[in-house]
Amino acid sequence: MSFLKKLFGLGGSEEAQAPAAEKTLEHDGYVIRATPFKEGGRYQLCGVITKTIGGVEHKHDFIRADTFVLIEDAIEMTFFKGRQLIDQQGERIFR
Repeated sequence: MSFLKKLFGLGGSEEAQAPAAEKTLEHDGYVIRATPFKEGGRYQLCGVITKTIGGVEHKHDFIRADTFVLIEDAIEMTFFKGRQLIDQQGERIFR
């Protein structure tokens, strides 16, 4: 029965919420973690930026409306947007 549900798009709501992949990249002392997830058959740009400041780890989650057919494209653009946020805002992203 689950085969038929997947075939006709019935159910599968858990898949839309689950992260598709996680990859990391370091940029200027920050760590960018790409966490795209599948939504409507496409991958949504989503990520987390972290940095340890004074022994305390700070975290900033970000998500954009951009969607991609290929997960590799979603990951690449997540890193691009993460670097852009870091370069433009620096530690202010944690406020």
